[in-house]
Amino acid sequence: QVRLVESGGGLVQTGGSLRLSCAASGIIFSVHVMGWYRQAPGKQRDLVASITGTGGGLTNYADSVKGRFTISRDKAKNTVYLQMNRLKLEDTAVYYCNAVDPRSDWTYWGQGTQVIVSS
Repeated sequence: QVRLVESGGGLVQTGGSLRLSCAASGIIFSVHVMGWYRQAPGKQRDLVASITGTGGGLTNYADSVKGRFTISRDKAKNTVYLQMNRLKLEDTAVYYCNAVDPRSDWTYWGQGTQVIVSS
């Protein structure tokens, strides 16, 4: 059974930092492309950042978070992280962990963790 369990969300003031974690089980973590998506109320779910399992961990970021967010993965812990710095009001959303098997495109989602940035 595949499980992606996010943690680390919460309330933070503008300019602050949070680190999200996603613990994965039931997948070959070293193979899957891991990503973070977010969905604000009334908006679609958008990619925030992703990191490949192979190829040295290639990363990809949404333009809106480049230079502020960093995605990383710890293969020993089967965990992917999203370090979020200099948070803005518009970063408020539910953040979802995502895993994609590049061999089949099977996709898995976590339950989401809420991030609220206040002024």
